Amino acid sequence: MDLRRSRFSSLPAVPPKKQHDLVRALLALRGRIKLTVISGATLLALLSTSEARAEFTVCNQTLDVVNLAVGQKVDNADQTDGWWTIGANQCVNVIREELTNRYIYIYATDVFGHAILTGSTEMCIDRRRFSIRGIDECWPRGHIAAKFLEVDTLEQARWTFFLTAGNP
Repeated sequence: MDLRRSRFSSLPAVPPKKQHDLVRALLALRGRIKLTVISGATLLALLSTSEARAEFTVCNQTLDVVNLAVGQKVDNADQTDGWWTIGANQCVNVIREELTNRYIYIYATDVFGHAILTGSTEMCIDRRRFSIRGIDECWPRGHIAAKFLEVDTLEQARWTFFLTAGNP
């Protein structure tokens, strides 16, 4: 056995003209692939700068689906909004503009409505999707009182909160 022979020596020989055409085709394809990669990267950069950037994101690092409500000051009045559904190991952008409030308040329930993230700040929620101005007298106004967790964003313009099984 000739050890100098390639393991591909059993393949039919390709005439030099066809080899040249094959090399040209591969080089042309390589140029297209580079162009596609560059175009894809450019498109991704354009999309990421033109879409609304999340400024307060909540990432659910638990194994459960959670429903989230958020409270903050809007036009010098307290306001709560809900619900965002966040799957296990997923993130949701809940405030899309730069943060102007140092404190953001969050409240989370499991899919059965049982509180899984609570705090000490009482604010109003509803059973269905809501946007409620004011946090006083929830029950007389037809809402439900819930204790929100205060998140100190340290006056940053962007913040991500990681919801874990060990959160208070």
